[in-house]
Amino acid sequence: MADNKAEAQRLPYRLREPFLTTTELALFRVLNQMVGGRYLICPKVSLNDVFYIVRPNENVHFFNKFFRKHVDFLLCDPQTLAPAFGIEIVRPISKNETRESDRFVEEIFTGAGLPLVHIPSSESYDASEIIPLFQLAVAKIGGTVSLRVDRASDSVPHCPVCGKMMVLRIHRTGKNSGKQYYGCMDSPRCTGVVPIN
Repeated sequence: MADNKAEAQRLPYRLREPFLTTTELALFRVLNQMVGGRYLICPKVSLNDVFYIVRPNENVHFFNKFFRKHVDFLLCDPQTLAPAFGIEIVRPISKNETRESDRFVEEIFTGAGLPLVHIPSSESYDASEIIPLFQLAVAKIGGTVSLRVDRASDSVPHCPVCGKMMVLRIHRTGKNSGKQYYGCMDSPRCTGVVPIN
């Protein structure tokens, strides 16, 4: 009786086996040989842990685009854990065709000035075939501007009256009609406003 009750109360979670697929494990082993102690290899890292959304209350719809998405491997500096390379195992569709989700992840990495290495799915890997893919990924971001900019311009101001987070609003009437401004999220109880130049 007690065993049945304990079983009924057990949470519906189980250990996922295996943690890495055969393909992921094969690549992990080769990466480990290639990078040695130069990078820490982190498997299955959520994009949400690597990137943040600027002004999240204005860009809510962008959260759904990368929610539950991850990069297969992230190579990080062993001392600072700063990301250095993203690695995606790509499953071929047809020649010269890319999945929309693969393209989206690449745009995020490229926009942040972080190389994303695309490695074709395989049961085995050779380091000599992977090294040129790293070089290609670095070359792709060589001409891009990193978006690691002043975070003050990426954040939402706090209300100068009550200190709460502000929300992007648009003047509906008056001489500023159509112009954006930040208004207190507690409006109309709080009248705090921050103009946008």
